[in-house]
Amino acid sequence: MDKRLNPFADKLNKSLENLKSDFHTIRAGRANPKILDRINVEYYGTMTPLQQMCSINVPEARVIVIQPFDKSALKEIEKAINMSDIGINPTNDGNSIRLVFPELTEDRRKEISKDIKKRGEDCKIAIRNIRRDAFDMVKRLEKDSVISKDDIKSMNDGFQKEVDKFIEKIDKEVEEKIKEVMKV
Repeated sequence: MDKRLNPFADKLNKSLENLKSDFHTIRAGRANPKILDRINVEYYGTMTPLQQMCSINVPEARVIVIQPFDKSALKEIEKAINMSDIGINPTNDGNSIRLVFPELTEDRRKEISKDIKKRGEDCKIAIRNIRRDAFDMVKRLEKDSVISKDDIKSMNDGFQKEVDKFIEKIDKEVEEKIKEVMKV
């Protein structure tokens, strides 16, 4: 692939990584500490990532235990978890916070699977938009007489192959996440 298309290849990678991190926030019926990655807690007037304030353990398959380094932050951590979109009510025992994940019903699993497919489609749309921007840049290079028609074809074909690989990776990620969610 032509080095002038590298910024677009970087965008493809970022789109896929964003999808993967997005999938980490989806509950699959098992406790996954990654769902807490996007939670920030107001701590002494500063928004602080939850992971920097406490230790996070998974003692059982459906339980996460959060033990803050500073016990005075328990209320703020609990408030931040309640305000997040993870959909689990924290239990504060004065020393730690427990998150108990309920078993998912079949209907809820199907809803989550639809959401996963939608997020995968949104990522594919983003990748197609990146492809369009790359092809537009190649057209501008042609218009400015910087490259020949043969170079245009090879650049477009090379980038299209790259896009096809990313779409396959997205399909694979979506399929794996749906399998994980549907597993009882």
